[in-house]
Amino acid sequence: MKFPKILVAVLAILLSASFFGFKPAFDDQDWLAYVNRSLTQSYDQSTDLKLKKVEISLTPDYFVRLRKTYAKNMQEYYSFNLHQFNDMDYLGNTTAGILSLKTMADDIIVQTYNDRNGDIDSMTTALDIPVKNMEPERLDSLREAFNYFKAKGL
Repeated sequence: MKFPKILVAVLAILLSASFFGFKPAFDDQDWLAYVNRSLTQSYDQSTDLKLKKVEISLTPDYFVRLRKTYAKNMQEYYSFNLHQFNDMDYLGNTTAGILSLKTMADDIIVQTYNDRNGDIDSMTTALDIPVKNMEPERLDSLREAFNYFKAKGL
């Protein structure tokens, strides 16, 4: 049995598209994975030599979370929901810089634990993240992702 050439071509295109994972657009899981990979890869831990461990992520419920662990287990913890996201600035070049995530009001939780000066709970309007290897395309994509998740909650 012979198949028309057009049918064979269409089947080949559909099979190759499904084989290569073709998707028309990013969904929530794609954006989450992208943001988490970008933040983790870009975080510049070398800016603070006392830092033992850093955990940075965007959660499925749209919270940006940053936990820094220092010597003697002193920790700094930052968290805010992207529904409060207002803007993003970048100061630096493609090699190194500061990514500043901003909210309209004091919506970013700041907490310290095991601090010899005492544990502190406060709020702020900006979360400054030291980053490295930050290309303009990555900055644009992060801004797009943050705005995408902000709009999901409105």
